[in-house]
Amino acid sequence: MSLIDDNVIPGNDGRIFGTNAVNKKDLLAIKTAIQELNGIKDVVLNHAIFPREFTVYTINLIAITDIQKKVRQAGFHAIPKEEIDV
Repeated sequence: MSLIDDNVIPGNDGRIFGTNAVNKKDLLAIKTAIQELNGIKDVVLNHAIFPREFTVYTINLIAITDIQKKVRQAGFHAIPKEEIDV
């Protein structure tokens, strides 16, 4: 485990998460829950693919486990996607 693997790093790239939420109402509940965390800049929802994804952008270093806890409180799961080096 490393700093990059365990956290969402501030910047323009954000971190993509997969979720078991399906409809827009559920994804909006996830977005609202995550935005309660201090340091969240934006949460962008992707309705076009399955399983659904959302991207979290931050202004501070945020632990992935903190995001997962907030999503769990909304009744869903959040699994960070692996970064692919190109």
